[in-house]
Amino acid sequence: MSWFLVVVAGLLEAGWAFGLKFTEGFTKPVPSALTIAGIMASMYLLAVATRTLPMGTAYAVWVGIGTFGAIILGVAFLDEPLGAGRVFFLVLL
Repeated sequence: MSWFLVVVAGLLEAGWAFGLKFTEGFTKPVPSALTIAGIMASMYLLAVATRTLPMGTAYAVWVGIGTFGAIILGVAFLDEPLGAGRVFFLVLL
């Protein structure tokens, strides 16, 4: 169950990182509230998962999922470039 929580937390991290683009520096109330809720949920699930998983391992998986997901969302929905450098570092993840 803890690994499931880490995966969900990582997906939420990707979601809130993507949501940051729409907050416009936290000046837009609805996107800001959703992004903050995503941050809180993601951190909570990570904290719960670290009750039984090693913190360093859970954190690394959480960050990896969040980073990979944020890049994919940016490329798919924000027309961000996917150059050789980004692909290289995604493969390293």
